[in-house]
Amino acid sequence: MARDTLPPAPLPPDLLTIGYEGCTVQGTLATLAAARVALLIDVRAVPRSRKPGFSKRQLAAGLDEAGIRYVHLQDLGTPKAGRDAVRAGHPEIMETIFREHMTSDRAQAELGRAKALARETRACLLCFEHDPACCHRRIVAEMIAADTDQTVVHLGRDVGEAEARERRG
Repeated sequence: MARDTLPPAPLPPDLLTIGYEGCTVQGTLATLAAARVALLIDVRAVPRSRKPGFSKRQLAAGLDEAGIRYVHLQDLGTPKAGRDAVRAGHPEIMETIFREHMTSDRAQAELGRAKALARETRACLLCFEHDPACCHRRIVAEMIAADTDQTVVHLGRDVGEAEARERRG
């Protein structure tokens, strides 16, 4: 008599992160498309940028053209004191400030929303800092993955950007 067995549950999609420091918006969009990102979750407290194309409206429009959804979760951003600490070369101070910020009701509500979104689609967290070790998006990704059992993958700079830098050499 054969045993009735359930098929294994599908694995959740990887949770991706990306920092746009040193990149162009075109290169970043190409990297997201190559990684099959369906949703970009902007985790910047202040979604403005001096880098062309990375301010909230411009970025959302570019993502829309690429077929990628956009959501900004402001309360998953680093408070000003944390951003100042990173600029001063103290990411460890930023981490303490950010973890304290994440205990707030608003941050927890947006973390819950991010978890729900990450469970349903291939999502990528975006912030400025290239190195995830120095960026709060790594912490957000770890908090999400702790609940969703997702693997966190940090996307690097796109190939086009690296080739352009080599040519300028």
